[in-house]
Amino acid sequence: MQKVKGIKILLVDDEPSILEFLEMGLVNEGFEVQTAQDGMTAVTLAKQFEPHIAVLDVMMPGMDGFEVCRMLKKGGNIAVIMLTAKDDVDDRIKGLNLGADDYMSKPFSFEELLARIQARIRNQFPNLMGEVAIGSFRVDDRRREIVYLDQVLELSPTEYELLKFMILNQGLVLSKTMILDKVWGYDFVGDENIVEVYIRSLRDKLNDKEHHLIRTLRGAGYRMDLS
Repeated sequence: MQKVKGIKILLVDDEPSILEFLEMGLVNEGFEVQTAQDGMTAVTLAKQFEPHIAVLDVMMPGMDGFEVCRMLKKGGNIAVIMLTAKDDVDDRIKGLNLGADDYMSKPFSFEELLARIQARIRNQFPNLMGEVAIGSFRVDDRRREIVYLDQVLELSPTEYELLKFMILNQGLVLSKTMILDKVWGYDFVGDENIVEVYIRSLRDKLNDKEHHLIRTLRGAGYRMDLS
């Protein structure tokens, strides 16, 4: 993906070495970056800096990452990625219930964090990126078109939303429940097997007979593989 200009990221961690490493990498990718080593500073800085994305460490002295997440989400449209040294399911659930958009466990690679940041941008701030080109796909949300191998796909509104969601989250495992929530809406009432019907239709339109593009992960869901 091309380097992104104009996207602001707030990094919050009480370990200076981690902040320095992440700031250097993200600035090199074209992001505007500000850092904070504690929760109160992060909340104050966010009001001035107005970041698009906050990367928050959970375990900090004083105000922890959960409280920072709650306050940032209350303040406006911001994507929050939470970091934890523990792969704790309870922490993950607590963070998500407070509005966190994604979660990563330490240690992690910079490449994985970058991929998750880019996924948040594509999902929450697509207008800042214009037309998004990923692999052999081009997604133009303003024209509601998806081009594959230089051909505009003939898609129903639901097929468009589903394929866009899968492309923008390529490489991630997407459960049926997650797909239903994001594409059909949280208030959807019906059979979750509707997802299979639409996946089958998309595979036909993409000529994905061998399921190399849209992979089925038995018992887990689906993954868009553009590698």
